[in-house]
Amino acid sequence: MQKHIPNLEPFKRTLNWLSSLFITILLTASFAYVWYNCYYTELVLPFYRKGNWMVIGIYLVIAVIFNQVYGSYKVGYLRKSEAFYSQIISVFVINLITYCQISVIGRDFMNVMPMVLLTIADLIIVLVWTIVSAALYKTFFPPRRMIIVYGSQKAGSLVLKMSRRTDKYIIAESIKADEDIELIKEKMLGYGAVIMYDVPDHMRNVLLKFCFDHSLRVYMAPKISDIIVRGAHEINLFDSPLLLCRNSGLSFEVRATKRIIDFVLALIILPFLLVPMAAVALAIKIEDGGPVIYKQERLTTRGKRFNVLKFRSMKVDAEKDGVAVLAKDHDDRITKVGAFIRKCRLDELPQIFNIIKGDMSFVGPRPERPEIAAEYEKEMPEFSFRLIVKAGLTGYAQIMGKYDTTPYDKLRMDLMYIEKYSIMLDFKIMLMTIKTMLFPGDTNESENILKPKSDDK
Repeated sequence: MQKHIPNLEPFKRTLNWLSSLFITILLTASFAYVWYNCYYTELVLPFYRKGNWMVIGIYLVIAVIFNQVYGSYKVGYLRKSEAFYSQIISVFVINLITYCQISVIGRDFMNVMPMVLLTIADLIIVLVWTIVSAALYKTFFPPRRMIIVYGSQKAGSLVLKMSRRTDKYIIAESIKADEDIELIKEKMLGYGAVIMYDVPDHMRNVLLKFCFDHSLRVYMAPKISDIIVRGAHEINLFDSPLLLCRNSGLSFEVRATKRIIDFVLALIILPFLLVPMAAVALAIKIEDGGPVIYKQERLTTRGKRFNVLKFRSMKVDAEKDGVAVLAKDHDDRITKVGAFIRKCRLDELPQIFNIIKGDMSFVGPRPERPEIAAEYEKEMPEFSFRLIVKAGLTGYAQIMGKYDTTPYDKLRMDLMYIEKYSIMLDFKIMLMTIKTMLFPGDTNESENILKPKSDDK
């Protein structure tokens, strides 16, 4: 049994805040040194003191924004490698934007070497910071010993995933939800946290209130109804609070804004994609001489059908029997080039033309094949809920999951995206997609960007 320990949660947040503040100030100070010693003296019309402060201040703001987007401050929540990868991407993006800013100020392409050296120094700084911060976090906050209350054997997959993070979670005991409820309560009190998975609603409500009353941390796998409630609007009818749930999708104004952003952004990005697309096409052609582009019927808003464009990643006769089969890890139908472009998501690049045409959006639930969607709906009638919005090139399920993520988990993530939709969320997912492409192996360790201000580490 785990002994009662003092509640250190406020200190945890303080440690995380101080650690984030320290690395931000250190990176900003490094840039300030480079600015004053390498760029300020090279300007045709140098700034006065406040102008220099403004340049450094802008760097600070950009650093905070991109570190927040990529979850670089989530020390203790992410693995050390994941935190470092996040910092790598943040540093590159921040310094690239800053170099462009400096070149605009200098009215010419300024010497890039100081920024290159700064980037190398920054990477060393964040590596040391990641190691030290993780060590401090582990010292003050050892992994929690937890008990899982489960209603079905499907909980095994969640236990397996959490067991990969022994630095955070130790699932010491499990108990089935059909046991005596008083016994379950007694067991819960011996642990610092509780996991509830697929527990019947009536029992879950009782146990949740019990945990709340005893200040026990609860990790709960949401059901579809929970996700719908999360997106509800709060209203008051006189002195009675109500939650308004509706399945109306995005408003006309939001759809129009989203479409304009998709179209303009696609036209801006397209020229930069032509070279990598040509390289992928050439590699596919050289490997087996087959067609480069693969067309497949998919579903988008309200069940509308369209032909999605992809680089072919499988053998030409992969579905010669006409039966739709989902790809799996180590699928022998996938070509060597196909394995690489699927891992880095490069097979999806031709869908930029689907976006320009209007069949797809940059962000949204991935379009599914009609016959596979029909099979899913037999077991998950709620699967059609995701068709309330336009299909997307990338989505929350893609940056958080993997190819082997279960359809039900993908559905839950798609619905969480829909219920919490915002234009800013779309931009965050697009930026996180870059990280997923560069570091595909760590996809399922990404930060939960639907709750960017969460205290849950």
